Amino acid sequence: MIRIIREIAGYVLGLVVFVGLIPFLMWLASGRPDIMATTPAWLLVIGLALAVAGLVLSLWSILHMRHVGKGNPFDAFGHEVAPRTQHLMTDGPYRFSRNPMLLGVFVLLAGVVAILHSWQSVLIFAAFVAIMLCQLASEEKRLAKDFGDEYAEYCKHTRRII
Repeated sequence: MIRIIREIAGYVLGLVVFVGLIPFLMWLASGRPDIMATTPAWLLVIGLALAVAGLVLSLWSILHMRHVGKGNPFDAFGHEVAPRTQHLMTDGPYRFSRNPMLLGVFVLLAGVVAILHSWQSVLIFAAFVAIMLCQLASEEKRLAKDFGDEYAEYCKHTRRII
């Protein structure tokens, strides 16, 4: 029962932070623009397409992690927020990127940047990318420890993000 609660908490926290809070902070920092009034239609279409594509990639990665990896993605700087994966995933979206979920979030936030088209949103996006790259370094150490040679071999053939 505790595992299920932690797992649900991990998904909810991830959704709130990555899909809700970061875009909301970008919007606030941009001066709370009226998007429909200030964003050119072509930029709105590109931004929405990127946001949807990023969300789909992240969801695919999460579902794959849940079913194949038997775990949850939310691990923050070495602190297990939700139960960690039990199996190394090298197929599905993980055959293209070692971090397809994060790639999806980056694409989603790039769509938000396009929609807001402000230097403030770019700044928040850049700060988020920097923080997440530090998180990746921590996560990769854990994966190397958990999966050893299997992870080292996977790293030889699959890029970190793109």
